[in-house]
Amino acid sequence: MDYIQLRKTLKEKTRERIDFRRDFTDEEVAGVVDEVIMESPETSMLSIGKRRILHKEIFDSIRRLDILQSFVDDPTVTEIMINGIDHIFVEQKGKLREIPEHFESEEKLRDVIQQIVAGCNRVVNEASPIVDARLENGARVNVVMDPIALNGPIVTIRRFPDKPITMDGLIAGGSISAEAAGFLKTLVRAKYNIFISGGTGSGKTTFLNVLSGFILYDERVITIEDSAELQLQGIANLVRLETRNSNSEGCVEITVRDLIRSSLRMRPDRIVVGEVRGAEAWDMIQSLNTGHDGSMSTGHANSARDMLSRLENMVLMGADLPLAAVKQQIAAGLDIIVHLGRLRDKSRKVLEISEVTGYENGDIITRELYRFEESGTTLEGKVLGKLERKGKLENTGKLRSAGLSLSELEKR
Repeated sequence: MDYIQLRKTLKEKTRERIDFRRDFTDEEVAGVVDEVIMESPETSMLSIGKRRILHKEIFDSIRRLDILQSFVDDPTVTEIMINGIDHIFVEQKGKLREIPEHFESEEKLRDVIQQIVAGCNRVVNEASPIVDARLENGARVNVVMDPIALNGPIVTIRRFPDKPITMDGLIAGGSISAEAAGFLKTLVRAKYNIFISGGTGSGKTTFLNVLSGFILYDERVITIEDSAELQLQGIANLVRLETRNSNSEGCVEITVRDLIRSSLRMRPDRIVVGEVRGAEAWDMIQSLNTGHDGSMSTGHANSARDMLSRLENMVLMGADLPLAAVKQQIAAGLDIIVHLGRLRDKSRKVLEISEVTGYENGDIITRELYRFEESGTTLEGKVLGKLERKGKLENTGKLRSAGLSLSELEKR
């Protein structure tokens, strides 16, 4: 009997011995797995190390995420992509590869999906085939089921570092210069409204976490997310809000828009919206213009300028206003746009920091403060370059209100 068939046989024997009519603890299940392995004559030829692996694989298939568990536990894995039962890809140390493992059946994959979504009180089925969820370790999960997904259930898991990345870590990794990091730290402390833009996988959520680390300990911060991912550290007065989908049991949908409106009644010093994708952009811009300085959010875009255009379109989805009025509101609410990118060598960097200086002649005016200038490529393919200073901050009112001066900022 080959290893795969042996594992399948032992899984079936383990399941037969477990009475699923009552709750079994992890220790009890592990004990049953041990018994089944010890009693099987086929396992006597396996080494101790191989038997330990077999034990973990059987246990994970019953109590964890089956073949996905080892990759979820691996800190070097940043992304897991399941395209049906036969094709699973992982991004590990910046490189994407297909793994040989696959699910035994579509039913098993569906069981794993239901286990994931149930863990954060979400529902996914034919009536509601798309859902965002998260794992216990904070990893982001997106699920698309049939009839939308044609080649079987699709699951995408974005795994975040076990220890939150700090600004020092980003500087050491070359994602941002020490000068620009000090500049942004000062702006956060002075309560400038900051928006982080970038493409998929550019590190927007990570960078938002890092910037949030500069918020003063005694401020009241409210985070709003579709699926809770932010890991804000060192803030005592922190309120975390998460959206909720409607379901057949009568639960009413709670959207990002609902949460932003509700948060305004919670006396926040700052509001941090994980990501804006649609009409909620209008509510976020409104909050920026109603005394909640120092608020932050993220969005998908190809450049800082493009992010402004996308915000205009998203605001128009939520408010029937003239475009000129929308642009004026955005220009009045936003102070700084930080644009991130993932370069061809897979490194993530701050590519641009721009200031929103106002509205003039029917357009939002921006001023470039920093830009990443590429200088070459190493023999190994690593992109060389530097985040260079291009201009000085124009709107210094919030600096003065915070007891800082432009001269002090220039020293950083």
